[in-house]
Amino acid sequence: MPDGVHVASGKVREVFALDDEHLLLVASDRISTFDVVLPTPIPDKGRVLTGLSGFWFARTRHIVPNHLLEIRPDGRSIVCRRLEMLPIECVVRGYLSGSGWRDYRETGAVCGHPLPSGLRESERLPEPIFTPATKATDGHDENIDEEQAAALCGEEAYRAAKEASLALYAFGAVHAEERGIILADTKFELGHAPDGTLVLGDEALTPDSSRFWPADEYAPGGPQPSFDKQFARDWCEASGWDKSPPGPELPVDVAAGTRARYVEAFERLTGIPFDRYLADPQVVLA
Repeated sequence: MPDGVHVASGKVREVFALDDEHLLLVASDRISTFDVVLPTPIPDKGRVLTGLSGFWFARTRHIVPNHLLEIRPDGRSIVCRRLEMLPIECVVRGYLSGSGWRDYRETGAVCGHPLPSGLRESERLPEPIFTPATKATDGHDENIDEEQAAALCGEEAYRAAKEASLALYAFGAVHAEERGIILADTKFELGHAPDGTLVLGDEALTPDSSRFWPADEYAPGGPQPSFDKQFARDWCEASGWDKSPPGPELPVDVAAGTRARYVEAFERLTGIPFDRYLADPQVVLA
């Protein structure tokens, strides 16, 4: 059992308080589709999320400090600083997909950002846009406009979070593009340290928090193949499941195929063999 006092459970992570200033975050192998945690774990998924987050945390400190203090030898647990988290999800979109595509079809805009007419699903936007969302305790996060987000956070904190998020996305998108991957969109969680410093927390630029598409298969005009749980989601969609709990058991080949997509994302983005990370998680911090 991890040390510390268990204080929270998420769809993927368990959170333990080590003391008043430090938390232990443990990334499980749980996977959720349609907001339901499935009974079948995806082997090593938690290690992929932890390792990739560590990789990005180590390379984006010049943009914004982060909460990471230590990756534990199990490769799925991190010791981090406690933060006072902002009450919004900081979403940046470079391409028109997901709820952004739905909003665009209905209104011609995404979170108050008017967009040119005639854009296709998955099309690259003229420039990345910051599209905040509420943090839903149950169900989906809800897109909100900038005025609503500023009211929730305070104007100064909101503008700082927006600036940091756009800079993080730009850094990640360039890095991913050099490795043949499109970063379509991503979600960050930011908070404040006790001294008021804005700090990046939770996870960063992982397949669970981002849409990663293989660049050599990119074809706007519809959904794209992706390095995330879409493989499992597609199976669930075709299975006849009504999307209410409990979720279905995944077939062995679907679980294995989903793991392979997570591991491929790790290896392509980091340039590090996944087995090397399993042997020495510190390698992602170098």
